[in-house]
Amino acid sequence: MRIDEIKTQIFQLEMKLLTPQVRENSLKLNSILAADFFEFGSSGAIWSKKDAIEGGLSLREMTLSDFDIHPLTENVVLATYRVYDKTRNQKTLRSSIWRKNGDQWQLFFHQGTLAN
Repeated sequence: MRIDEIKTQIFQLEMKLLTPQVRENSLKLNSILAADFFEFGSSGAIWSKKDAIEGGLSLREMTLSDFDIHPLTENVVLATYRVYDKTRNQKTLRSSIWRKNGDQWQLFFHQGTLAN
């Protein structure tokens, strides 16, 4: 698979993760998040897959910009981007590690860092 195709797939997955349709849906989250998923949130909290699925993800109006990917191995990529959270009027830098599991990309790690 070409890098631009991978970039498109990962971008689409990241965009889905910003939508209420995915953030509130435990089945969709279960499919997207790897079994060993964890997150360092911009609040300083650490989240697991179980936390995300059982508690759901917070619902906010967010926009994504400056998206790029950085291949780490053939089946692992680092995605970097910015998010503007309109609900909280907050900007964050984001990084995600996506790992290919069979024919599906799954989110292994995510971090949000407050930005100016």
